[in-house]
Amino acid sequence: MHNKILIGLCLSAGVALGGCGTKADDPAGTASASASASASASDTNGESSTAGEAGTDDPSDSDPSASTDPSAGTGTDPSATDGPADTGNDPSVGFIQDPDGGGVSIECDLWSQDCAEGEKCMPWANDGGGAWNAARCSPLDPNPAQVGDECTVEGSGVSGIDNCDVGSMCWDVDPETNLGTCVAFCMGSEANPICEDPATNCVIANEGVLILCLPNCDPLLQDCAEGQACYPIDDAFACAPDVSGEEGLYGDACEFINVCDPGLFCANAEVVPDCAGASGCCSPFCDLSDPQAGANCPGAAGGQDCVAWYEEGQAPPGFENVGACSIPA
Repeated sequence: MHNKILIGLCLSAGVALGGCGTKADDPAGTASASASASASASDTNGESSTAGEAGTDDPSDSDPSASTDPSAGTGTDPSATDGPADTGNDPSVGFIQDPDGGGVSIECDLWSQDCAEGEKCMPWANDGGGAWNAARCSPLDPNPAQVGDECTVEGSGVSGIDNCDVGSMCWDVDPETNLGTCVAFCMGSEANPICEDPATNCVIANEGVLILCLPNCDPLLQDCAEGQACYPIDDAFACAPDVSGEEGLYGDACEFINVCDPGLFCANAEVVPDCAGASGCCSPFCDLSDPQAGANCPGAAGGQDCVAWYEEGQAPPGFENVGACSIPA
């Protein structure tokens, strides 16, 4: 199992798939207020998306390397730990939280990289959990890997210690090997984020603790690399590790964005008939250009329809037909 992206399940606006109100994400702009599925729950910019995306909290997301919180820039080894938190069998999970994820601890500036020489500002999980909820100065590898290179982490994928260069982090870490790929941080500022690679989009999540340039994708095509899926994250659809495992099917409970199978998103509970999850359940995207899309929604008998992800006239080019199976508001 690779790192999970912990994203809250409710959107603040957009496709009204449900009214959790804690996870707000608009895949590419304004989300359809008519869609009763408040989508992508990780929009830290206050954007809203339509398809109520959530994701299930996997107790396997523990970070054994994140139990100690050394002071930033003091030279203390941030890898020191008190032992793994007993939260499951995956010590390297990495959830992307929604804007209301419970607060974060910021000891350095990820945008300006204001740590001392020989260090870099990195996101990490300071509570022994699987979600990045803090930023601190970590040791910089003397021969750092560059963006796109294979990388390694110390302890786990959310330890905040890796061998990537300044302005990047090890992403999609395999917990069995601790290997991943260096991904660039966004440049510029939160108000005007920039990604050098035009095929990527700046995803700002976990209350600003994650600022990553992730590959753009199409939720209907699911055109991501193997092992990843196209999810609504922050203000766009982006590729992220699929950590659904044996779960992630339609109707499965979820709280986090990347615990649903490719082609599905974590929708608010009230828009998925007979949803067993307290927060949300997985439901599929649908193609508005298909006249049978609504009838083919797995929850059609319970009132689901294919609801537009974006408000009329607000969809980015190429995303006009993106819909979500949801009970309309």
